[in-house]
Amino acid sequence: MTNNPADGTKKNIVLIIATISAFIVPFLVSSINVALPKMAIQFHMEAVVMTWVNTIYFLALAMAQVPMGRLADIYGRRKIFILGVAISTAAALTGTQAQSAGMLLVSRAFQGFGAGMMSNVIIAVLTSVYPSETRGKALGISMTGTYVGLIFGPLIGGYLTGRFGWPSIFIVSACFGALLLVLTFLFIKSEWRDARGEKFDGSGSVIYAVSIALFMYGFSSLPSLPAIAFLFAGMIGLVYFVRRELKSSHPILDFRLFKSNRIFLFSNIATLSNYLATYALTYLLSLYLQYIKELTPYNTGIILIWSSIPMVIFTPLAGRLSDRIEPRLVASTGLAIGCVALVLLIFLSNSTPIWYIKLALVLYGTGIGLFSSPNTNAIMGSVDKRMLGVASGTNGTMRTSGMMLSMGITMIIFAVYIGQVEITRQYYPQLLVSARVGFGIFTALGVGGVVAQIAGRRKA
Repeated sequence: MTNNPADGTKKNIVLIIATISAFIVPFLVSSINVALPKMAIQFHMEAVVMTWVNTIYFLALAMAQVPMGRLADIYGRRKIFILGVAISTAAALTGTQAQSAGMLLVSRAFQGFGAGMMSNVIIAVLTSVYPSETRGKALGISMTGTYVGLIFGPLIGGYLTGRFGWPSIFIVSACFGALLLVLTFLFIKSEWRDARGEKFDGSGSVIYAVSIALFMYGFSSLPSLPAIAFLFAGMIGLVYFVRRELKSSHPILDFRLFKSNRIFLFSNIATLSNYLATYALTYLLSLYLQYIKELTPYNTGIILIWSSIPMVIFTPLAGRLSDRIEPRLVASTGLAIGCVALVLLIFLSNSTPIWYIKLALVLYGTGIGLFSSPNTNAIMGSVDKRMLGVASGTNGTMRTSGMMLSMGITMIIFAVYIGQVEITRQYYPQLLVSARVGFGIFTALGVGGVVAQIAGRRKA
């Protein structure tokens, strides 16, 4: 195998594979968001347990991203990508046979772990293939797959759930995984190992994975005393991990990048803030539309795709724009627009018209579309080539951590306002209050992200 990105690999094939990879994760997640009420009925899930269906997916994804990004830099990004696709595909097929909430959660965990291996590695490959002057354009096109997934996820997921049942969503996801494996084996012949020969910190990877699992489990289970203990243990583990990595000659996550590279630091903070503030938006609206507005899963999906249309339009445009002007300026604008959408949703009520919700979704989608590819371009362009896997994994971890924390905050709100019960008609008022409180908290967090991004631009 060769390390020359141009040898044996066509750019357009890599771009197609990256775009399909970007499509799969949001397609699966947004499809399941629409199917969750049906899953909850079948498995008699409480409100908090229902939230774990997606949270455990992102938890496993976050546990995998940084270690696997480093492993890919050392042993080969193609190898790790193929293994990740295989694990995710097999787990999706296993999920179709789930007979309990526990079995479903295990399947989701393995799907997330596989996605953590594949999703960011392919971004590193794409960055290796495309030169800096066209990198933003390529990233914009590939990330459009994410938002196409968000468009068709609720739509197809709602149709499949109503017609064939929720397991059919996993079957469709597995089919896309099989397609990726075929394309990769047939057309990607090169390998990328820019950190070949360097050591892999296996014990550090274990400390990282266990610590982040303890932290997120504790955070999502607050405010109980055991949850506080798990949260505290996770925080101690993460602090120890940071100190250990700072002293390591071959860290899986080089924290010196955050100290010496302001673009890397503030762009990653922006990623965390953006997804922390916005990810739970479609989840809360899905519950609101199906429970309070009494819409079908399919009609709910039709409404939710209003956020994805501007994402598809603006993501490639923003990517091209970031090749010409300061990427973080474009990203900051996107963050600010997302905050406007969150402010609108604070005022949800039983009588809120559908057009108002669509307006908020369009603003949310426009913000995400303007933010994602320029911010990723800034991060990937700020590091050395041998660190591309780590940079991609770090950015992916910030993104996934934001999603998990967003869902964790939602879990806490549900625990406080609804409690450990199934969501039935008598709890609809509490569900509405929970959504409004959540959007208020997320608005404040989003404003903090805008401030951090502006601060980063001034100091960089």
